[in-house]
Amino acid sequence: MADMSPFFRRGAARPLQDRLVTLIRKPGCHLCDDAQIVIEKVCGELGVPWEEKDISQDPQLHDQYWEQIPVVLVDGAQHTFWRVNEDRLRKALTD
Repeated sequence: MADMSPFFRRGAARPLQDRLVTLIRKPGCHLCDDAQIVIEKVCGELGVPWEEKDISQDPQLHDQYWEQIPVVLVDGAQHTFWRVNEDRLRKALTD
């Protein structure tokens, strides 16, 4: 029996390759380096793309997130800041 088209599946999770994790960071930030290690691990295991943005290069991000760096967004929505929990990030991406 062939798999049903995703169009016909109800409540199907968004494909992991269509998710996006964004790390908002600043230069010389050890918490940012720690966050990147977790993001690289989780996204690498799940096949989820990720990107990083430098608040020193973006005045809007600087104003919005300066006191929370590092900030992690999942699909453009704030997931966490300061410390990234590996299990919590994995759950956010797979639920």
